[in-house]
Amino acid sequence: MAVLSKIRQRSFFLIIIIALALFSFVLADVIQSGTFSSGANDVGSVNGTDIEAQQFMQNVAMIEKQGQGTSTTQAMNSAWEQEVRRIILTEEFDKLGLKIGSEQLINVIKQNPNLAQNPQFLNAAGQFDENKFKESLKGIKNAPDQTQWLQWKEFEKNIERYAVEQMYNTMIKSGVYTTKAEGKFQYKLENDKADFDYVTVAFSTVNDDQVKVTDAEIIDFMKKSPKKYKSDNTTSIDFVLVENKPSKEDEQAMLSSIGEVRAKFDSVANVGEFVNANSDIKFDSTYLAKKDLPLDYQEALFNLPVGGIYGPYVFNGHQCISRMIAKKGNASAKASHILLAYKGAPQSTATRTKEEAQALANDLLAQAKANPGNFAMLAMTNSDDPGSKNNGGEYDNITPGQMVPKFNDFVFNNPVGSIGVVETDFGFHVIKVMDKYDAVLMGTVAQKIQPSEATIDAIYTKASQLEADANENSDFAALAKKAGLEVIPATNLKGFDEYVQGVGSQREIIRWSFNKDTEVGDVRRFEVPQGFVIAKLKDKNESGLLPIDIAKQQVEPIIKNQKKAEIIKKKMSGASLEAVAKASGASVQPAMGVSLKMPVIPNIGNEPKVVGKAFGLAAGKTSEVIEGNSGMFMVRAKAVTKAPEVPSYTTYITQDRTQNQSYAISKAYTALKDKADIKDNRANF
Repeated sequence: MAVLSKIRQRSFFLIIIIALALFSFVLADVIQSGTFSSGANDVGSVNGTDIEAQQFMQNVAMIEKQGQGTSTTQAMNSAWEQEVRRIILTEEFDKLGLKIGSEQLINVIKQNPNLAQNPQFLNAAGQFDENKFKESLKGIKNAPDQTQWLQWKEFEKNIERYAVEQMYNTMIKSGVYTTKAEGKFQYKLENDKADFDYVTVAFSTVNDDQVKVTDAEIIDFMKKSPKKYKSDNTTSIDFVLVENKPSKEDEQAMLSSIGEVRAKFDSVANVGEFVNANSDIKFDSTYLAKKDLPLDYQEALFNLPVGGIYGPYVFNGHQCISRMIAKKGNASAKASHILLAYKGAPQSTATRTKEEAQALANDLLAQAKANPGNFAMLAMTNSDDPGSKNNGGEYDNITPGQMVPKFNDFVFNNPVGSIGVVETDFGFHVIKVMDKYDAVLMGTVAQKIQPSEATIDAIYTKASQLEADANENSDFAALAKKAGLEVIPATNLKGFDEYVQGVGSQREIIRWSFNKDTEVGDVRRFEVPQGFVIAKLKDKNESGLLPIDIAKQQVEPIIKNQKKAEIIKKKMSGASLEAVAKASGASVQPAMGVSLKMPVIPNIGNEPKVVGKAFGLAAGKTSEVIEGNSGMFMVRAKAVTKAPEVPSYTTYITQDRTQNQSYAISKAYTALKDKADIKDNRANF
């Protein structure tokens, strides 16, 4: 009874904990473990409101505690976005005077089933009783231990914020309205159709070497649209990895110890126990086909007699000795099939009858037997099995009992090359037995080859020497080549990034690259799990625009097409489409029934400017040369077919309003964030 009493006393607290989980809208992106520390006072600020480091660290820890599977840096980034959003929206709510009263708070609480439907808070009629709820709340408020009360106040604060945000979103949505005229416009965009003729010369007809683009041109282009090409401060580094891996001498040194293991391995009764006691990789009781064995040792391993031993051999950085335990014939198979389903069969969308399916199966069987090499093509063009048709009907590593009985029996009871038809619940299958695999069970002692102290010392010396040389010599690539190492670039690193491609999670390297005392050209050695990284700071981009190597991927094709447009435009001379076609070596092509909603020209692609021009021309009129997405165009209008009037445009009005309302909520926050003065110091953490 005492235990039951304790449970009852704590039931309200448990309910609150559950409710907290369901109402975790503030911590929407919950992620996992790790911690960080810094001597800085704040992680950043938003419109002058500091994000204090200690509190931020606590928020990160709370997120990590509730989540799993991600890194510390990801937790930091999630906490940062949450905090920025909280500050920005709180300021906006205060400006608008948005608050909720006690009655509204109760109404929000009622929406939580863990509270509203809990018997502890229900009256005789089964309705939520506010008085019972308030009495329970009063009880934890007056309790000597204030832990539960503080938990509740935090929960209440989150509820209030949630409710205010919903009010704010409702206000935004209420300000978005679609008129009948706008609904009609959407209807006409979709249903008005244009017919026109056109001539086009693709940008691809001009070679890229005819239109060189400089870095200065790319920068000038971005400056014209700074918001579009806005970027956080970034850094770029070049680095080499001096791997901490064992030498050939280390491999040889292990042969004596592994040889002792081999001497015992031959006579042990329980192979699995021996492997687990002596190997760095535990025993695996899976039977393996020949193709699944280490490539360089397949023949030797697969052909071992039962009880036979092979090794030592080196595989994946381990000294290995393998013993054959057992062999199994026809352990797995490869087969291809063509499924002919019929109406009414499980998972079938086919409309053919069972009789039609059988007739088609027999016809395909005859074709497959006449030309077995064409089986894959027959499967791709005829099979009703979405899981295999695009792979020529193939299923590999089929084990006995894996497929339905009749399919299984045909595959395992017939020799390789057999082709036949079987019927299952799913329809008729034309089956070709492609291959059969015997399998073996092996026990392998695998001991990881570790670098010796001498090797470790040599690797450290090599890395240290390269660091010293690189600080004296600006030609980092030449030094790396001399040392037999490859220079790896890491570009567009952001201050809050975590990973460096090739070496994994390396916050220390990224922090160093962003440190105010680190200058372009500086070199530093870092110890990493794989060995040592020698990094050289190549660039610091503090322009507010995308770094040039990233911008090139987006901007260079645009500028090239602009230059190509000028070249092509000179070729497209003439007053008529026919004259332009003749001058440019193109031809006049028709486009029929194209809408403004889907401005796609057949065999060309999406061309809204071109289609828009066709809609705007009078019948028989010819346009000027137009720069499209894929090339230069000239169009001649033929006709625009107007969509008939309809009694109601409600569907289009509703669709447009719903789309615009969702868009408005997202854009409202984006606009507030773009306007905000955000200082981000995450790079220091």
